[in-house]
Amino acid sequence: MGSRRRNGPVVVLALALLLGAALSGGCATDPAPPPGAGVPAREPVDGSGRRITLTVGVFGTFGLQEAGLYDTYMRLHPDIAVRQTSLTRNDVYYPQLLTHLTAGSGLADVQAVEVGNIAEVLATQAGRLDALGSAPGVDRAAFLPWKWAQGTAPDGRTLALGTDIGPQAVCYRKDLFARAGLPTDRGAVGRLWAGDWRKYLAAGVRYRERSPEGTAFTDSASGVMAAVTGSAALRYYDERGDLIVAVNPAVREAWDLAAMFARQGLTARLQQFTPGWDQAFANGAFATVACPAWMLGYIQDKAGPAGRGRWDVAAAPRPGSWGGSFLVVPSAGRHRAEAARLAAWLTAPAQQAVLFERRGSFPSASASYALPAVADARHPHFGDAPVGEIFAAAARGVPQAPVGPKDALVAQTLADVGMLQVDQTGRPPESAWKAAMKAIDNALDR
Repeated sequence: MGSRRRNGPVVVLALALLLGAALSGGCATDPAPPPGAGVPAREPVDGSGRRITLTVGVFGTFGLQEAGLYDTYMRLHPDIAVRQTSLTRNDVYYPQLLTHLTAGSGLADVQAVEVGNIAEVLATQAGRLDALGSAPGVDRAAFLPWKWAQGTAPDGRTLALGTDIGPQAVCYRKDLFARAGLPTDRGAVGRLWAGDWRKYLAAGVRYRERSPEGTAFTDSASGVMAAVTGSAALRYYDERGDLIVAVNPAVREAWDLAAMFARQGLTARLQQFTPGWDQAFANGAFATVACPAWMLGYIQDKAGPAGRGRWDVAAAPRPGSWGGSFLVVPSAGRHRAEAARLAAWLTAPAQQAVLFERRGSFPSASASYALPAVADARHPHFGDAPVGEIFAAAARGVPQAPVGPKDALVAQTLADVGMLQVDQTGRPPESAWKAAMKAIDNALDR
């Protein structure tokens, strides 16, 4: 995601390019640091009075290294060296993390965990992780309560410190809205659907009546379903950790609403994060997409220069979150106290603000929202939208929904096995729902 401070015109272009490239490469391996970058000139060694090397294991382009945070930490702590290991994809990284935690070997001193995996890690690996809630430098009040809760195990120990989150808004094409006779001002657009996702559907029906040829109101029914579900107080699991996806009215309402988008011809019938979806941004094939903060850089990259000034950002009907991560400290590490201090520093409000400013990762530390890097952030590609203000408001409103051990699998199955069929092949929603529920049961061996 691109962002900038109002008083930094020279920085604007640099950040827009940097952040757009960063998020478009979300599945890329971290680039190798330049010689000498992030590594002290002299070899750090362990032991009394000597320097210590801490390792941080991450997936994808996590951003901590690219934002220069390790370099800053090493300047502040000359006795510490920080090195990062990275795997390109979380679906490769995460199974290895579980294996290494179970074996008590092969671990970095600090490990990243994606939000879709955090509940399983806390449920199955809590005894192999250090408590971080009272570690030096950690301030519970600095974090969003719902993010803090996600990192806290059932026994009350906080084992994971939040890094970024994915508060959601609705990104929309101002030029297409104007041609369809809809308002274009971001405040007026937000009021079209404020408080109710069904109003978002109603806006889509209005758009369809005068839609520019070859365009749809939104990208996909699955995208709508994910956004609606993400704003619910209960999703796939209840507070006891029981799977309730099949009986939770909120999930079914999200399903039914998304199916209405498909059946009323309001979607471009795309699958997100596919080449066709990417191309549709460049072609202007749809007018809206539910967008977490991290998606703005992706849109900027795929829409290209021609999209600059045509896109804008409005508040979503209801606040929700999609994505985010944590840092944990394995108990098998050699330098647990030093690792805890590093994790605390990396997730502190000041560092999260830097990560947002330089990489677009929206902070889970709400104490950072008043800092200029967040409060004054605007996005030049999206009509200079005050993205810091918009996404901070969304973040504060996210319900504290329980996160289950297989949230990611359930969400993907609902989208790819179920709603995608409704959207792309016209499969009856009830038939697709039953197929999705069966696929979830099979995947979970129920």
